[in-house]
Amino acid sequence: QVQLVESGGGLVQAGGSLRLSCTTSGVTFNTYAMGWFRQAPGKEREFVAAIGWSGGVTDYEGSLKGRFTISRDNAKNAVYLQMNSLKPEDTAVYYCAADHTEMSYIAPRGGYDYWGQGTQVTVSS
Repeated sequence: QVQLVESGGGLVQAGGSLRLSCTTSGVTFNTYAMGWFRQAPGKEREFVAAIGWSGGVTDYEGSLKGRFTISRDNAKNAVYLQMNSLKPEDTAVYYCAADHTEMSYIAPRGGYDYWGQGTQVTVSS
């Protein structure tokens, strides 16, 4: 059974930082690209960042690059999202997702196979 479990969300003041974690089980982690998505109240889910299964390739939603950093530890079957200089508009439920890819350099923005349950991030002004 495939499981993705996010953690690290919470309440933070604007300008603060949070580090989200997502641990996986039931997949051969080092053959899966991993992604982070978010969904704010009343809005559609949107792409945040993705990383290829070797960790050598990353992709970010344009406005988030420079504030958010995605990384992974294949030995721990985990992917992380470091979020700095948080803004109230970053408030959302953050989801991690896993996508089996043939090549290590693929970091997709959609078409993911598995999803976590999400973790709430709230940024106060």
